[in-house]
Amino acid sequence: MQSQLELLKSSLKLLTQQLTAKDKVSLVVYAGATGLVLEPTQGNQSDKILAALDRLSAGGSTNGGAGIQLAYAVAKQAFIKDGINRVLLATDGDFNVGTVNFEALKNLIEEKRKTGISLTTLGFGMGNYNDHLMEQLADAGNGNYAYIDNLNEAQKVLVDEMSGTINTIAKDVKVQIEFNPTTVAEYRLIGYENRMLKGEDFSNDKVDAGEIGAGHTVTALYEIALVGSGGERIENLRYGEKKTADGQGNNELAFLRLRYKAPDGDTSQLLEWPLKRQEIIETVETTSERFRFSAAVAAFGQQMRGGKYLERFSYKEILNLARGARGDDAFGYRAEFIKLVNLAQSLGSE
Repeated sequence: MQSQLELLKSSLKLLTQQLTAKDKVSLVVYAGATGLVLEPTQGNQSDKILAALDRLSAGGSTNGGAGIQLAYAVAKQAFIKDGINRVLLATDGDFNVGTVNFEALKNLIEEKRKTGISLTTLGFGMGNYNDHLMEQLADAGNGNYAYIDNLNEAQKVLVDEMSGTINTIAKDVKVQIEFNPTTVAEYRLIGYENRMLKGEDFSNDKVDAGEIGAGHTVTALYEIALVGSGGERIENLRYGEKKTADGQGNNELAFLRLRYKAPDGDTSQLLEWPLKRQEIIETVETTSERFRFSAAVAAFGQQMRGGKYLERFSYKEILNLARGARGDDAFGYRAEFIKLVNLAQSLGSE
């Protein structure tokens, strides 16, 4: 835990350098005993903030529920009207005393978000770290989640992308895509198991969804097989319903719907677009650099889970796709991913 704490302290020191006199920051601990380490302090008082960080030490059990309660109480005390009010939960994910039930923690944070204070979770864990819990708590708190395993990642999350980490521009964002059965025989969403909603929840503004920060992008990849393409995996149903569509419908692959709420709103806005068949790009080589790299990342994730849908798309093909889409890698993240795939290939059987 000590090495994780040192990384945490260094990461928060990076964030401290971004604060101004208009900001306020407090520090609450919840290892061993829960307590206030730094009362609400102006962001330009960096010496005072850094001294409080240096006093942090590891030890004791982890009462996450009590820590969250105190953090929200202090945030309420220092609330800035029309400002960004947020609790940053930095944790190894091991809540082992107090409120440890997942649903109880989630309900607690859902209740606290009604006060206008959101939650961002920052993971620094190893071993028994609960990534799923941290992601779900951030969702419940109308915030976001990041895992920080080195200072480069801390620089990315808390400095380079600070506005996206802290400043929410749209909340309860929901995406729904309806594929046209006359043109698309089969489809499969890759990933997002933790983000799935029921169809009837899309238009229900009482159902919580994810938030988008300033400058953030979200990528969702679908694998589809066109009717008659030969790429279908599922046998035709003997009693399957015959679907027909008019001429315009035959030209559509799918219909995309997006719902979102303004950061201070309670009613969602709806955006809709048809996706046309002529928009298909025939070869992967002519797709965008970002698409190719995201496809390589998705393929690697599937390979790590057994690769049952990848067929002959091996580590070699993943590496070739990623290397060809490395592009302008200003912070070296894509190069780091390529090294990871190369290492996995060396450790694997291919």
